[in-house]
Amino acid sequence: MKEIVVLGSTGSIGTQTLDVARMHGYKVKALSANSSVKLLEKQAREFVPEFICVRTDEAYSDLKTRLADMNIKLFKGDDGLCELASVKCDMVVNSVVGMVGLRPTLAAIEAGNDIGLANKETMVVGGSIVTKAAAEKNVKILPIDSEHSAIFQCLMGNNDNKIEKIILTASGGPFYGYTNEQLKMVTKEQALKHPNWSMGQKITTDSATLMNKGLELIEAVWFFGVKPEQVEVTVHRQSIIHSAVEFEDGAVIAQLGVPDMKIPIQFALTYPRRYKSCSDKLSLFDVGTLTFAKPDEDTFRCLKFAKQAISEGGNVPCILNSANEAAVDAFLKDRISFYMIPELVGDALQCVEKTGELTLETIISTDAAARAFVEERIRA
Repeated sequence: MKEIVVLGSTGSIGTQTLDVARMHGYKVKALSANSSVKLLEKQAREFVPEFICVRTDEAYSDLKTRLADMNIKLFKGDDGLCELASVKCDMVVNSVVGMVGLRPTLAAIEAGNDIGLANKETMVVGGSIVTKAAAEKNVKILPIDSEHSAIFQCLMGNNDNKIEKIILTASGGPFYGYTNEQLKMVTKEQALKHPNWSMGQKITTDSATLMNKGLELIEAVWFFGVKPEQVEVTVHRQSIIHSAVEFEDGAVIAQLGVPDMKIPIQFALTYPRRYKSCSDKLSLFDVGTLTFAKPDEDTFRCLKFAKQAISEGGNVPCILNSANEAAVDAFLKDRISFYMIPELVGDALQCVEKTGELTLETIISTDAAARAFVEERIRA
């Protein structure tokens, strides 16, 4: 029986990971969530984990009362997440949202646990540190994002073949085709209506600004050892081709499927085997037409900023990511407009101190500086 730890178990990826675990009879050793205590209690009673972690004191006290009749050890905060990531298991699924996922990833690596990674910020802010540590510990990091899982699958059996470029597909989000003037008028409700995928609010907002694709571009550089200019973003509105790889002979291999995250989640858990899935099967006859277009980086500037950040390297991707997290949080709390998100990110890239040296301490200080900068600009 495979044993797994699920960080971020009440989110979109986490709940679907548990769907896969339920289908295949996996043992869930640990669960974590921010504050969704009712759902976390329900999950605990079904999967009976040994450990649970929540983010806040309030959630900890509430859950402790709810689970008083169960023999489960409770943790809280960032240190608690690292404790769960260090639990001996076959795989840690890291599906927490934001830079908070970096330390648990490093803790899982230190413990020798393989990782199913849905927390893209881990690679964005600390790619060089994470990949080096994983190599030293001989730990596998398997991508769960649909795009990176697709690339990973396209590369299976092609280790000796040179990659010409990676074709990273993007849905284009809910505002595809909008002008700058139109973006100034959009609402939060519109931004959170993704055309193809069901995701959390932060990732859905990132998809609307195309920052999500920028973060995925940076992630692809570290996952697959390519240069930033070898990653080409292509808008593919149908989200059927999840990404593709072009090799030096001109052959392009793509991975296709319905837009359902349970497919890449399950493949990370069962790799290198494929098992029956509860997902719908793809019918190309029903799809009919597949379209492709270049992204509008002048309107959706976050993608351009991400390319700038990975080209500069050092702590610049961390500035990008942390400024974006702070700006998106402000947007979701109705403190700024949608259009202000790229404005704040661009300003942070101009003003926050940059360094080529990347350590965990540098990342932590850069994160704090970028968030403080955004907050100061919002209050000004």
